[in-house]
Amino acid sequence: MKFVITFLSLFTVIAAFSQKRPPMNVYYLNDKGKYFDQLDSATFLRIVKLPDSGSVLYNVFEYYKSGKNKLISKSSKIDPPNFEGQCVTFYESGRKRSTSFYKNGRQTGNVYEYYPNGKIYRVISYPERDPESTDDPDYQIIVNQDSLGKIQVTDGNGYYKGFNTKFQYIDEEGPVKSNKRDSIWKGKDVNQKITFEERYNSGIFVSGIATDSTGQRSEYLGSRSVAPQFKGGTTAFSKYLASHIIYPDYARANDTQGVVVLSFIVEKDGKINSVKVNKSVERSLDDEAVRVLKHSPVWKPGTLYGKPVRVMYSVPLNFALQ
Repeated sequence: MKFVITFLSLFTVIAAFSQKRPPMNVYYLNDKGKYFDQLDSATFLRIVKLPDSGSVLYNVFEYYKSGKNKLISKSSKIDPPNFEGQCVTFYESGRKRSTSFYKNGRQTGNVYEYYPNGKIYRVISYPERDPESTDDPDYQIIVNQDSLGKIQVTDGNGYYKGFNTKFQYIDEEGPVKSNKRDSIWKGKDVNQKITFEERYNSGIFVSGIATDSTGQRSEYLGSRSVAPQFKGGTTAFSKYLASHIIYPDYARANDTQGVVVLSFIVEKDGKINSVKVNKSVERSLDDEAVRVLKHSPVWKPGTLYGKPVRVMYSVPLNFALQ
């Protein structure tokens, strides 16, 4: 399984600068976060406009290639966005897909999600998190119902049935007590070709057993998935980038600045591999960003169902001259 984890708040700034911003920025992307030069190769369009009068937050709009709304929100950064405040997403049909609230680029508070037919799917709630923390605490379940409107969980109590992102099948289910997972939960991971059974105690994960397509079982404790981590965490990773990046002479001479977005794989042994440029600025800046990532120290690898896995990351590096 590939976890796409984007450090939206992590920018390595080579030197502080101030310059006049264009009134509108336009980007063409696919669902994996890769940037393109033209809309034909992308799956959606992102437009970032200057803040409203009296605000410091940029206005972010995303559209499907059909021109229909995909997302409306605000951001503290132009690119990539670091969402703040309310964020509303839509299905291409025009129906609302979700309404959520962001703080420091992370969802917090209640999230309202809807089925493609417009019925409420679930209401979940995220705790407020430390901006420096890479932990991803589990959400609390407030409401859950089926696509016809039949209530399964109400006021944080009942039996939850959760779907995959495309609502093709139920990928996990189990009892909910006082907004928290409780007792035995069962599910399946189609991508990994496994089924699993997990035990919870008032929202706290106790243990899990996964069974693959060959019948092989693996036990795991603490969490179903654990993201890989740079030794020392996000702050240490940012310091590593800042201390090892050398601003290319060509880019400096030509006053070239911008944000290079890279994707890379953290292998099962923690080594960095498959570093790619998702969003280019200029060849010398791209190459320098790739060089530094390729020489990164070994990370603590991620795990899924108790086994090491390859994990995909995306990270923006901001090159700026004074």
